[in-house]
Amino acid sequence: MTMPSPDTTAADPAEWRSYDEFAAGIDTFRLPDVSLAGVELALTLDDGTVIALAFSEETVRWSATAAASALGNASDAGNAGDAGESSVSDAISTDGELVDPYDAVRVREDVVFVHLPLESREREALSIVYSDTTHRALVTRSLIGPEGSGAEPRVGQRFWSAMTGAGSPTGEVPAPSRDLIGKRNLYRYSPFHLYEHVYMSSERYAWQCVQGVQRGHGDTDLSTVWKFADGLYLFCFREFRIAVASVWLHDLGYQLRTTGAFLGIAGDGAAEHSRAGGHIYPIGSVEYPDVQPV
Repeated sequence: MTMPSPDTTAADPAEWRSYDEFAAGIDTFRLPDVSLAGVELALTLDDGTVIALAFSEETVRWSATAAASALGNASDAGNAGDAGESSVSDAISTDGELVDPYDAVRVREDVVFVHLPLESREREALSIVYSDTTHRALVTRSLIGPEGSGAEPRVGQRFWSAMTGAGSPTGEVPAPSRDLIGKRNLYRYSPFHLYEHVYMSSERYAWQCVQGVQRGHGDTDLSTVWKFADGLYLFCFREFRIAVASVWLHDLGYQLRTTGAFLGIAGDGAAEHSRAGGHIYPIGSVEYPDVQPV
């Protein structure tokens, strides 16, 4: 693929771009959407919560029944389970059935990335990765918190492994992974979006904008990585400086593609959902000789 010559004009270091400014067009190289019309899932999360989903052409009817143990943990939301998780409530539950839009991408023949930019629950999103063959799933909940959230990023996330209910689960259970630590990749989302990621530890990654409206900007933010299958990794980040978080599924196997979504506060102060996706270019890696990062 021939890429354009990068714009060498650096962004003003004092003018930090809002989420909606840098996200515009970041889905240009995203894999195509697919319809899940007729698909029904009954996801059982690792805390016992059950999420029922019935898809039509453009919307999904869904409900969530939290297990008693999950509801009990919700009052203790400060005890995030795995490294990198935020203080978003442990429990997912709904009062009856809800209807929301969705978008879906078949990232592999048997693996689907589904994102629900919720309209029924303000400032919240659900992202689901599931396999038609292993019947395993991964669920991410993203939620914009109130202003003045303290030292933590304003947009928090929680993660669950799950089973789809469509058959007997096989293979490894999705789980937090250290596989990306030390990796260094470029991500090309459009002719005008090029970012570099360096995966520093199980809790943080560093990024810089090589091309785009944020050119020259960069930071180190909180991140979480889960392995879903061979070469497939859920990567999520939560920014400190602006109110935004993302959910990505990196295919680091043969395809070297990534599919994702953002939830954040736009420049006008409103919550905004954005789709994203593009190509991955590995450019290096390091190995720590003795003491390993957290």
